[in-house]
Amino acid sequence: MPGLTSKELTAVEDQLSIEQNLVQKFTMYARTSTDPQIKEKCEQIAGRHQNHYNCLLNQLMQ
Repeated sequence: MPGLTSKELTAVEDQLSIEQNLVQKFTMYARTSTDPQIKEKCEQIAGRHQNHYNCLLNQLMQ
């Protein structure tokens, strides 16, 4: 992402932090859930947020 202003970079960094936090939370929820359906849904949500994180990070590295 060439040409980002410092404000834009800060916003992307904040979003990376939020996505990372969501991955950690939903991974923990999946790990501690005893209901198989809830466990599966939490794993899916964690995976979706991991994908968001990876996409943002890849954009920064281009």
